[in-house]
Amino acid sequence: MKYAWIANHKAVWPVTISCDVLGLSTSGYYDHQRRHARAAKPTSKRLSDDALLVHIRAIHAEVKGEYGWPRMLRALQANGICVGKARVQRIMKLHGIRAKGKKKFVVTTDSEHALPIATNLLNREFTVAQPNTVWTSDITYIPTDEGWLYLVAVIDLFSRKVVGWSMKPHMQASMVTDALRMAWFSRKPPADLVFHSDRGS
Repeated sequence: MKYAWIANHKAVWPVTISCDVLGLSTSGYYDHQRRHARAAKPTSKRLSDDALLVHIRAIHAEVKGEYGWPRMLRALQANGICVGKARVQRIMKLHGIRAKGKKKFVVTTDSEHALPIATNLLNREFTVAQPNTVWTSDITYIPTDEGWLYLVAVIDLFSRKVVGWSMKPHMQASMVTDALRMAWFSRKPPADLVFHSDRGS
């Protein structure tokens, strides 16, 4: 009780004076404070495999299955869980928890076709002096939970702005013509506009 009183009143009375008045040693007071601080500090217990599995499954769900054991280990440690790589590897392997495989590459350019190929008027000259002189275009793909989504964009090389675009679940010619139509109606370009794309069909 005396040590607690000193601790509660040390802002008012110096510790040395309080110890003298109460007949205590200063070193005894500080020893008591250190023991009290150690007792109040939470002990870090080793998580059981079941508890660790719960944390691993939660992180795995949160990142939608993208983490293998190296990133899982880092995520656990970032959450304050002290664990080694061998244990994380073992638990993940035992319960079939693994990183999802990367989605397959989708080919959006087919240069091996018998259709006529336009002359390359751009010839790698990507610097343009004024707007609506040269437009470029390409198709990309976006993985979704329901399959691939294809996006075509038409870009004005002068400003690097997207002037037309179209997005569809298929890669058909209508997607490109829709994007071109949008660009045409929004910009009304001159008749000598160059439209440059890859050599896909």
